[in-house]
Amino acid sequence: MGNRFQVQDRFKDGAQYIDGELRPGTSGRNHAIVDPATGEQVLAYELAGSDDVDAAVAAARAAFPGWAGATPGERSDALHRFASVLAEQAEDFARAESLQCGKPIKLSREFDVPGTVDNTAFFAGAARHLQGQSAGEYSGDHTSYVRREPIGVVGSIAPWNYPLQMAAWKALPAIAAGNTIVLKPAEITPLTSLMFARAATEAGIPDGVLNVVTGTGREAGEHLVGHPDVAMTSFTGSTPVGKRVAEVATATVKRLHLELGGKAPFVVFDDADLDAAVHGAVAGALINSGQDCTAATRAYVQRPLHDAFVSAVADLMATVRLGDPFDPSTDLGPLVSHTQRDRVAGFVDRARSYATVVTGGKAPGGDLAKGAYYLPTLISGAAQDSEVVQSEIFGPVLVVLPFDSDDEGIALANDTPYGLAASAWSRDVYRTGRATREIKAGCVWVNDHIPIISEMPHGGYKASGFGKDMSAYSFEEYTQVKHVMYDNTAVVRKDWHRTIFGDR
Repeated sequence: MGNRFQVQDRFKDGAQYIDGELRPGTSGRNHAIVDPATGEQVLAYELAGSDDVDAAVAAARAAFPGWAGATPGERSDALHRFASVLAEQAEDFARAESLQCGKPIKLSREFDVPGTVDNTAFFAGAARHLQGQSAGEYSGDHTSYVRREPIGVVGSIAPWNYPLQMAAWKALPAIAAGNTIVLKPAEITPLTSLMFARAATEAGIPDGVLNVVTGTGREAGEHLVGHPDVAMTSFTGSTPVGKRVAEVATATVKRLHLELGGKAPFVVFDDADLDAAVHGAVAGALINSGQDCTAATRAYVQRPLHDAFVSAVADLMATVRLGDPFDPSTDLGPLVSHTQRDRVAGFVDRARSYATVVTGGKAPGGDLAKGAYYLPTLISGAAQDSEVVQSEIFGPVLVVLPFDSDDEGIALANDTPYGLAASAWSRDVYRTGRATREIKAGCVWVNDHIPIISEMPHGGYKASGFGKDMSAYSFEEYTQVKHVMYDNTAVVRKDWHRTIFGDR
């Protein structure tokens, strides 16, 4: 396979980034990062234990007064420098992301890294716009205004599917608002999160503002979430793990932001541009090997188009090129691990008893056999209540079901526990308008599926969690709202005092 990204020298001092420096973990347990395209070990490091989490939280707590006291302009300038450093190191970030995740290099170069640079630049500007409500005399005798203040130390846990982007989504609104942060990336994909934190230091963001602890969820993650000096927890990951995070966070009554699983519906009405819908479905289902919580997973196609859609999607999936992630011509890389590949294969194999695997449904052989690859897979004929329709597979698998009336299509789209993202395909503005109103999801695309932008919020309904990443709306998660009220009368004895002593 192509030239791999070398990491040994970069992380020789360890895989914990605390108070502005790399250091080893203290858990006494090692972990190996594995290249999912080859099965070969990339880096072995010592995992974080509870002492490392304590040290990171202490560093963040010590850095908080100075960072929170900086002016919006000062924080903005630091984030602009941060964006510049990230842009200068873009190729290193792209190669490291492809190495640890198996992403095609064109996805890392054209999506993950530029999206992160743009997100950083956005929050550099947004840091100057954290106003509260304007002042006013709402009682008649007082002037009220609202302040937005940082919360304190934020403990964030990010997933393995987009390690760099999720590090940014967690860290940027938090620090732009004046908080400090301890981030725990997934232990299998920590490289770009650590590089992100080091780039922040190189940009002049003070030590302790952005810390990274790399350990397991059970040890480092739970200790971070339950830490008494952590004022808020932000978690992105599966819904079952999100429930556990909520349980631990509740014990210390801290702010909680959850971005959880998804099972995005892709609703194709009978007047849709079939060719556009087919291309959108294949791209939306296969991006990042389907390891995307907003990926198109359930295509509901109105019956007049259903058979043609299934045939065309199968044909287009067959043209997708699997290969070395570092080859620019590769369309689809491996899944993040052999464990995840086997989990996806289990869903598909169980579905054979009640549905039809139209194409794919297996791991490739030949030169790719050592990697965690899985062929693009299309399933038809499954029932709405079946496992492949209701459960998050998180792999390159699309399930297609027919519907008759518009009412039925929208009802089916809403018929899972999730509500993160969806799309509606039609030339009729009234049909798509109804779909955007009635589909219960945090994002509904019309005649497209997947694009995200820094200026718009990302977050779900129902079992997909609550709270928003990106956009100015994310500041709602990372700021406290304080009401300040001034008496304007200079009267010693107020009229309301009669409720405590004396008469009017």
